[in-house]
Amino acid sequence: MMPIAPLMIEHRLIERMIAVMKKELVRSRKEKKISPKFVEVVVDFIRTYADQCHHGKEEDILFRDLNKKELTQEHKRIMEELIEEHRWGRKTTKKLVEANERYIQGEGESLSVIADYMRSLIEFYPRHIEKEDKHFFIPCMEYFTDEEKDAMLKEEWEFDRNFIHKKYRKIVAKKIGEVVEYVE
Repeated sequence: MMPIAPLMIEHRLIERMIAVMKKELVRSRKEKKISPKFVEVVVDFIRTYADQCHHGKEEDILFRDLNKKELTQEHKRIMEELIEEHRWGRKTTKKLVEANERYIQGEGESLSVIADYMRSLIEFYPRHIEKEDKHFFIPCMEYFTDEEKDAMLKEEWEFDRNFIHKKYRKIVAKKIGEVVEYVE
């Protein structure tokens, strides 16, 4: 299996979440309200799965290894665009969190802000995924030997194997710090 196969499989799950977001956005427009819990689920999915896990593998493994190769100008440009798009996704998700917090506090106009950020993410991900799937991942595999591809794939599996443990170790460490601060 090529190291991009898991990344492309992950794209299919992201696309499914985008479809769920579209349905909720339509419902929220009709009802003129949204579930803050739904927004929290969206944020968790985007931050944890799409960004930390999926984009993490792209940036920390694939892009890192591509940076060691002599890429064409086009591939360099696309990789830089993808990195910038990842940053945009993080910023937009942060703004969605802030709008959701304001919505929970009763700021009525924040519903339209939530809708705008969700719509932006809904429009962003399909374009981003298409760029990666059709214009970047497959052509970039030509830069690697079979051994290099196998090594990346193993590293991706190891990344996945350790990912959830790292996430929850950080959460527990943060909570321990909060408890210690509270007690002192």
